[in-house]
Amino acid sequence: MGAVFDEGRLDDEDALQALDRGETLRALAGAGAQVRRTAAAAGEAGLDRLRDVEPRGVVVAAAGGSVAVADLFEAVSRGAAALPVQSCSSGSLPGWVGALDVVLAVSQSGRAAGTLALAAEAARRGAFLVTVGAADSPLADVCARAHGVHVPIAVEGSSSRTSMWAQATPALLAADAMGIASTGQATLGELADVLDAAATDARPGSESFVNPAKVLAVELAESTPIVLGDGPFGDVAARRAAAMIGRTGRLPVAHGCLPDAASQIVACFDGPLAPGDPDGDGGSGGSGSRRVDDIFADPFLDGPSRPPLRLIMLRDSSDGASHRLADTVVSVAEDAGVRVSLVDAPSAHPLLRLAHHVALTDFAASYLALGCGFDPATSPHVGMLRGARGA
Repeated sequence: MGAVFDEGRLDDEDALQALDRGETLRALAGAGAQVRRTAAAAGEAGLDRLRDVEPRGVVVAAAGGSVAVADLFEAVSRGAAALPVQSCSSGSLPGWVGALDVVLAVSQSGRAAGTLALAAEAARRGAFLVTVGAADSPLADVCARAHGVHVPIAVEGSSSRTSMWAQATPALLAADAMGIASTGQATLGELADVLDAAATDARPGSESFVNPAKVLAVELAESTPIVLGDGPFGDVAARRAAAMIGRTGRLPVAHGCLPDAASQIVACFDGPLAPGDPDGDGGSGGSGSRRVDDIFADPFLDGPSRPPLRLIMLRDSSDGASHRLADTVVSVAEDAGVRVSLVDAPSAHPLLRLAHHVALTDFAASYLALGCGFDPATSPHVGMLRGARGA
């Protein structure tokens, strides 16, 4: 039998502290401080050298938990960049990368094999190299030999998942310095404030009925979630949420972004995990299907009931067709009997809305793991994978 989610654990601070041996909640609570500290480190490292660079193109090299940084960089530069921006996680750099281009390589530990190889290749091709990761790491050494810019980030008590904003801050400042996004110091100050406010709302001492992250964790427990993003950064928010719910919360999850994913998402509402036909004929599943929420089902004869679908809608507060489509998807879900969790962000700035969505779902995924009795930071099966990959 799998782990059983115990909502009572979420309001027991001693139990949370005992389970959270990797101090994931503490690391997530420091996201605002990560932004301020790393912004200062970026200035000291000389990241402003990028203001004198007019690149032909930019490549962001990142893998694993650092992929969110590449996703974010592409998103913030999408509207303003008059040059190609591409992400890369392994293999070789795009063939066009050369001495006229910038390569940004991000690895929290500075030891990710794929990112290291891409950074070394960028140096060989003569690209302007910017690296983000631990000080005195192999990645920092590669950057030093290439006469690039290395922005050091602290790694104590954090992982690539809990240090997203420490890794992302130099990337956002780099985009601003190159003139392909407006993400300067003032914007980052607001970003840090949003992350601080989200951490306060999601703190362990806040009781479940008023803590939005704990509420979402309870809603996620024993469900089959589908995360749907909305707005300019909806794809980044949804992918990050799915990664955290799966990797940290140990829950299989699907994700998508409006408008492209609308059809594939709503099609699931009458599929095998749908609530079922209220007339009891099994709906499109045939007469042999039984409803997910059938209270008369016998778990010994029929097998365990399937976890019900839950739509996690990361909504954008801006106006427009995307907003109307999000409301339509929510309405279709509710009409189909699918449970819905609405996540709204109050800010008018898309980057700040993204920060709110990321912070809330990061905390929710961590509380989901803790409610099941797991340490959010560690998984024995992931440890086995690392051994096989030599990471």
